[in-house]
Amino acid sequence: MSALQILAVLGVGLVAGTINTVVGSGSLVTFPTLLAIGFPALVANVSNTIGLVPGSLSGVVAYRRELAGQGRRLALLGTMSITGGTAGALLLLELPGSVFRRVVPALILLACLLVAVQPRLSRWLSARGERHEHGGPGLWASGFATAVYGGYFGAAQGVILISLLGIFIADDLQRLNAAKNVLALLTNGSAAVVFIVASRVSWEAAGCIAAGSIVGGQLGGTIGRRLSPRLLRALIIVIGLSVAIALLA
Repeated sequence: MSALQILAVLGVGLVAGTINTVVGSGSLVTFPTLLAIGFPALVANVSNTIGLVPGSLSGVVAYRRELAGQGRRLALLGTMSITGGTAGALLLLELPGSVFRRVVPALILLACLLVAVQPRLSRWLSARGERHEHGGPGLWASGFATAVYGGYFGAAQGVILISLLGIFIADDLQRLNAAKNVLALLTNGSAAVVFIVASRVSWEAAGCIAAGSIVGGQLGGTIGRRLSPRLLRALIIVIGLSVAIALLA
């Protein structure tokens, strides 16, 4: 890459790290940039996933206060993220990219709708006794499917995941956002291991994204925890709708 391209990838890495920590969907910034530079789609996807892992870890560290008391929950839900992320990465190496991308806009729009109605839906589930400390089998199954998608492509997996956590778990939205960051890290990290072992990686591109996303993760933590639950929910919906529209264009 040229010096200008390196600076561009560093910049979009910072933006993606910030967005991923606050909401999710940072790949919609970094992935097209790598394609525009000239990387093949598979190399761009793989390198992007690997590069964003350090940024996800940075976001987890930035949200560490909100993770207090969530160890058991994350240990249980982490299995869905690791297994799903691994399965999604293996599917990426075997299937054409169009398989998942055809349904991605619909998934994101559904997630935005769920985020919008989440308080009312959560109250309804609570009245039926169907919300659990760790989400129950409904969250595990839907979260596993989300992790498969995350390992495969991953754009806006955070939007989908935070909507599911908010529906199935009775907790503060900021704490659920912190949990989302951990689960996204596990998904991307497990996919990255598969890619490192079995695929071609541009380490130059991945390194630039990593450097930028680490800074972005800290910035996203600072911004995200200052948002009220209502404003955070509105931001999730706006970004999710923007991503869906961009993918449909």
